[in-house]
Amino acid sequence: MRYQSGFTLIELVMVIVILGLLSAVAIPKFVDLSDDAEDAAIAGMVGGLNSAAGVNFAIKATGNTATTVTDCQHAGALLAGGASGIPAPGYTIASLTTNLTVEGDTIDNCVLTHTASSKTANFITTRVD
Repeated sequence: MRYQSGFTLIELVMVIVILGLLSAVAIPKFVDLSDDAEDAAIAGMVGGLNSAAGVNFAIKATGNTATTVTDCQHAGALLAGGASGIPAPGYTIASLTTNLTVEGDTIDNCVLTHTASSKTANFITTRVD
């Protein structure tokens, strides 16, 4: 008697159908990850700006020489590699409100915009003269 090895046509078709169903369910979940990546990028940049502004103000409060921050545009210079007040290529910083004074310190409410996606996030900075 002769034995054959391998798969039948029905088994192969069923495997292809199952793989097709799995990919039809999984692919839409991974196709648009760029939106989540942009959200995470701007959230990370805002977190860095908030931290840098807080550390800079703490340096000033201890009597040491801090980086001068006179408006939202200068807040970007607090980040490593910040140039001309812009924290990184592809981002812009603008002022939302100013002149909020707390115990003699002026606090600016700023907005960071990711220019490619127009996504925005707010952060605050304290002026250091």
